[in-house]
Amino acid sequence: MSDSNSISNNAPEQPYNHANEQPTTARPLVEVNNPYASLRGTSGNKKLPAFDEALVNKYNRSGPRYTSYPTALEFTPIPDGIEAQILEKREARAPLSLYFHIPFCRHLCYYCACNKIISKKNSDSGDYLQYLISEIKHKRRLLANPNNGDKPLVKQLHLGGGTPTFLGDEELVQLWQFLQTQFEFLPESEGDYSIEIDPRELGEQTLQTLRGLGFNRISLGVQDLDEAVQIAVNRVHSAEMIANILAEARALGFHSINIDLIYGLPHQTPATLDKTVQRIIEMSPDRLSVFNYAHLPERFKAQRQIKDEDLPSASAKIDMLGNTIDTLTAAGYQFIGIDHFAKPDDELAVAQREGKLHRNFQGYTIMGDCDLLGFGVSAISQITNANSRYILQNHTDLQVYQDTIDRAVNDNPNVLPAVKYIKTSVKDRLREYVIMNLLCHDYIDFRDVNQKFGIDAITYFIAEIQQLGEMQADKLVDMDAAGIRIRPKGRLLARNVAMVFDEYLEKKHKNRFSKVI
Repeated sequence: MSDSNSISNNAPEQPYNHANEQPTTARPLVEVNNPYASLRGTSGNKKLPAFDEALVNKYNRSGPRYTSYPTALEFTPIPDGIEAQILEKREARAPLSLYFHIPFCRHLCYYCACNKIISKKNSDSGDYLQYLISEIKHKRRLLANPNNGDKPLVKQLHLGGGTPTFLGDEELVQLWQFLQTQFEFLPESEGDYSIEIDPRELGEQTLQTLRGLGFNRISLGVQDLDEAVQIAVNRVHSAEMIANILAEARALGFHSINIDLIYGLPHQTPATLDKTVQRIIEMSPDRLSVFNYAHLPERFKAQRQIKDEDLPSASAKIDMLGNTIDTLTAAGYQFIGIDHFAKPDDELAVAQREGKLHRNFQGYTIMGDCDLLGFGVSAISQITNANSRYILQNHTDLQVYQDTIDRAVNDNPNVLPAVKYIKTSVKDRLREYVIMNLLCHDYIDFRDVNQKFGIDAITYFIAEIQQLGEMQADKLVDMDAAGIRIRPKGRLLARNVAMVFDEYLEKKHKNRFSKVI
């Protein structure tokens, strides 16, 4: 294997603080105080200024959501043996976040762009669970135990899909109990253990089962409560069903409940969506995600069931978003960023005010110190080793994924399921740090960047600073010798600010993403 593909634990020496030096992630001895804490005042001071449709239209271009940097478009085929090296050389003391992708759904939702398989066969879940367990065993043997001899520590776990509750209650118990034999979990009062739920696919005892295992957070895919919209996207359920699930979850002691909504769906209008939002506010979830529907039928076959003429206009979509933000913030929700809202006492909102919020492939997270280890078809892992971060993805085809696991179990124990990866450079890590702080905290502090990466940030990013001049003139950002701050007026367009620091976007992927709004 060539040296260029090998993994090293030796971090480079810290360079002098000269602008022409390459950046480094080695930390200096003296750390500045957290410059990202409480920059927007107290929890009661989070309302956005009046929605400016003209500015939104001006800057509404295609761009990434930045759940990683570089984005997934930079994946390349992974050389043989590299995934094993990455896992073996992972920092054993670093905590883990585990992600499990359950691809099965019993019904096809026409808007969906997720990796999914429509199936009515209950046996599919049992077969798939065995592949998950085999993958866990296979990866776990490569992970070093911490110095104290304990099993690797898990602080966060998430089941996504697809429909994770396609797994039966007994299968959920089997998976959880097996994981306890492989990893050390924080007590549920300290850890973050969550699952996505399709309200239509929830057994009578499933919430009770999940809470008994230690799950403490759930996310409900509601999307809209208007019946005409639900029929148009083939996802019908009543508001009463949602309210009953929330009531049961609260009674069982789940710490946080999230509801997903989508704007831009067929037959939606600003008035009908506002009615949905008002009804959801009455249910009082702890968090909300309000996603923009990106209609890309040429890429996603299910979306071909949606007629173009049934979709709201671009102007109506902007009204929907503006109204939703105004309504939720007036109801006391903190606008976290992009499409996320949380009650001021939710740990996501608290982490943002304390300057400790992060982003990964699951969106905003409070567990930024974790390596992400993904299991299942299409699952993504994100692992840090010395000065490099590795992003890996399993195959997106179920049969290929299962064949790979079979080969690992029966023929070649050196086979691992990742087929694509990104090895980030130190320059990538620098730009990731800037982009993520802009999206999480609306700010990047030059002194902090200088100390963490051994550069002069103003000199290093002079071209980017010049590009932000028009946004500064439009009062979307403020820039001075201390740093770059996204103003309240610019928070909806934070992704546009982040895009300025993306080295790959203009060169390779200008039109590969959905629009920001």
